[in-house]
Amino acid sequence: MEKNLSEQNSSTSSSGDLYAKRIPIYPRSVKGKFRTFKSSILVLAFLIFYLLPWVPWDRGAGLPAQAIVFDLTAKTFYIFSLPVDIQNIFWLAGVLAIFAFLLFFVTAVFGRVFCGYFCFQTLWTDAFIMIEGWVQGNRNVRKRLHEGPWTGEKIGKIGLTWLIWLAVAFWTGFTFTSYWMPAPELIKVVFIGEAPFAAYGTIAFITAATFISAGFSREQVCTYMCPYARFQGVMFDRDTLVVTYDEARGEREKGRAKPTKGLRDRDERIKEGYGDCIDCDLCVQVCPAGIDIREGINYKCITCGLCIDACHNMMTSLKFPTGLIRYDSENGMEGKKTNYFSPRNIGYGIVIIIIATILGWSVMHRDVAHYIVESSRNKPPTILSDGRLQNTYEVKFNNLTLDSQKIHVAVENEGYELSMQFNDIVVEPGKRVALNASVRKDKGVAYTRDVYFILTVTDPVTGDAIDVQKVKAIFLNK
Repeated sequence: MEKNLSEQNSSTSSSGDLYAKRIPIYPRSVKGKFRTFKSSILVLAFLIFYLLPWVPWDRGAGLPAQAIVFDLTAKTFYIFSLPVDIQNIFWLAGVLAIFAFLLFFVTAVFGRVFCGYFCFQTLWTDAFIMIEGWVQGNRNVRKRLHEGPWTGEKIGKIGLTWLIWLAVAFWTGFTFTSYWMPAPELIKVVFIGEAPFAAYGTIAFITAATFISAGFSREQVCTYMCPYARFQGVMFDRDTLVVTYDEARGEREKGRAKPTKGLRDRDERIKEGYGDCIDCDLCVQVCPAGIDIREGINYKCITCGLCIDACHNMMTSLKFPTGLIRYDSENGMEGKKTNYFSPRNIGYGIVIIIIATILGWSVMHRDVAHYIVESSRNKPPTILSDGRLQNTYEVKFNNLTLDSQKIHVAVENEGYELSMQFNDIVVEPGKRVALNASVRKDKGVAYTRDVYFILTVTDPVTGDAIDVQKVKAIFLNK
């Protein structure tokens, strides 16, 4: 397979073309523990992604009733009972940092298992290959169909395949968009032509990207578009687990050989100097990247383990020892101990724990409200008829919880009087208010530059105090 790719690239380069034509890959289905694990992750991921927008979550009147929704209008992300306001955007940095270091840690220990089992491109490509198999048949049938002339059968089967792909791609785009606009509301307006242009644009883009990437580009996305395949090599060491072929056992002195007469028994093969590999090519046929793992570690390998299942099944049927292709490290292949607790891996683990702890503490001790007191720009300090000096302010209050809050504003400074038309108002969940306030200094009181607003938040039903904050503001002397 690799030889064919090399020949194709050479002939293409000599002809003056800039890019080699893609060689279609028709992966063969296989059964085994890695295939089962891979399918289980696919089903779980699809259930979470497609069903989560339809899970109701009561947050009270006026708030989105969807379990997870990113309300751009209110600038708030709702994750179940956790509202994430714009002031908590640093949480996103923490989550991204955890994901990044977790990816580094997993790659250093287990290689590219993220690519093989959890990556969106892998999941949707796997699903599209399954659809292709259901409609068109097994690997050999699909290969003959695509390489044959355009008959009615070919047009019908390929057309049906593309139609199902397009339906899945469209529903993927719709589901992605429903995380930004409640799904029950979105489905009503999309099909009657009343959805926002941004919604139609997002659905169209995700639909096209999914249809092309999972249906046609497939392994080329991983090989040429994803940067992870290029830099992951520097994250490997001799203790990293990767899919490996035991060349010493598979080749021996005379290399591979078919299980012909006299070479079916393993003892005879060993005696004749032939390896355990019978050159069945099943490991190549099941590979979604179309590589031959027997030619050594390849950066195109996504570490999905399907070649291990194929080889395991063949070795079991021949009554040969399994493990000819397996997850192992370079040290393990040489008979040495694999060290999972290297300083680098320990460092990754410590960083992940520290960031997760800080993030968890921040979420548990998040503010119940956000307060700002600003001097009014349109009303400079004035002297009233009774000689008192007055400054005007704007008190901004943002309710960061899913419960109603009552806010009371007062001034701490002695000799300074607060005047507000509206006080002790109730702010609904997730809402913001801006209140006008005036502070007046008595004529005989010594001037002080700083005044302190006391903002008390209570439960409007029980009257229990929820939070008390002291906010400093500047009092200007005319």
